Amino acid sequence: MFVKKSTMKKHAVDRLLLGLLVILVTFGFIIFSSASMGLLTRDGAQFGAVMLKQLVFGILFGGVALLIASSVHYRLYRKYAFWLYLASFILTIAVFIPDLGFEHGGARRWLSLGPILFQPGEFLKIGFVIYFAAWLSAIKNEKQVGQYGFLPFIGLSALTGAVFLFQPDTDGFLIVVLAGAAMFYVAGGTLKHFFLLFLIGLIGSVGLFYTKPYIRERIMTFVDFKQVDVRGAGYQINQSLIAIGSGGLLGRGFGQSVQKFQYLPEPIGDSIFAVASEEFGFVGGGFLILLFLGFSLRGIRVSIRAPDIFATTLGVGIVILIFTQSLLNMASMLALFPLSGTPLVFVSQGGTALLVALAETGILLNISRYYRG
Repeated sequence: MFVKKSTMKKHAVDRLLLGLLVILVTFGFIIFSSASMGLLTRDGAQFGAVMLKQLVFGILFGGVALLIASSVHYRLYRKYAFWLYLASFILTIAVFIPDLGFEHGGARRWLSLGPILFQPGEFLKIGFVIYFAAWLSAIKNEKQVGQYGFLPFIGLSALTGAVFLFQPDTDGFLIVVLAGAAMFYVAGGTLKHFFLLFLIGLIGSVGLFYTKPYIRERIMTFVDFKQVDVRGAGYQINQSLIAIGSGGLLGRGFGQSVQKFQYLPEPIGDSIFAVASEEFGFVGGGFLILLFLGFSLRGIRVSIRAPDIFATTLGVGIVILIFTQSLLNMASMLALFPLSGTPLVFVSQGGTALLVALAETGILLNISRYYRG
């Protein structure tokens, strides 16, 4: 589905996509504010600081990033694609520098610059998508993408993914590969390529299972979480299912979650979907899932209507980054996927993740200004 150049007309940003974003961010902050109350019984001094950080560094700064990104013509990213990728790559490997990288929960994913603490891996994800989109757009036609694009795709994905695996951040690696695969397919990849990708992924997964104990533990917990130690490896998933199940159809009500107090690990992080489902029930949890699905489908539509292959692959890559990350989080809380340390986009704690996601959506909104006429 290689998109040829055509007449490009400028329009207003896609209002439906913008509206879905506003609803997601608003509903997300409501959920986050309630989940944050769970910190009061753990460390009361953190509540105000966490709320302020999410509001200022996430929503306020993210809103500015959204406005700027939606105003910058998307073709400018193609011009500086390599340098954006290189800068994000160097910034991410800097987490391995002693006294600069910050470790938490056995993972080294943060950079500490004085009072500022952020995850450079979020920048690497979008850096990868921009550079790969620029590379794909340099190929003349679909046939050449199939002939010459697969090995570079594997190489770039492996290089980028290796940085995430060493942190370790297996979910980040998976998200990058899935985004790249979707972009490659849109540009002209074939089923034969995806069969090869599946085989490579299967071999790689087996290797990781036997060489990475934390991955093996996650998978074994996922396979039979009821039989593992409910106070150890199976604790989080069991507490999450208790929270989701106790929400029933309509939930306990805003602020009424019991599990966020002392029981759920990371109630404002990995487990925030469980808090949302407990307080707003099946209806609220389902509504949140539908919001992400609607946002993603609209984003795909915007990308497909874009006037050139760079915009199309860039838009698809951004949508897959956001949707896959959100899906992994919610699926893991529902015991449909091994536990993920990935935050729920627009909802979980994480100023860097929220800021970057809003900037990515700004790029998508800018793409929506131009479509084939």
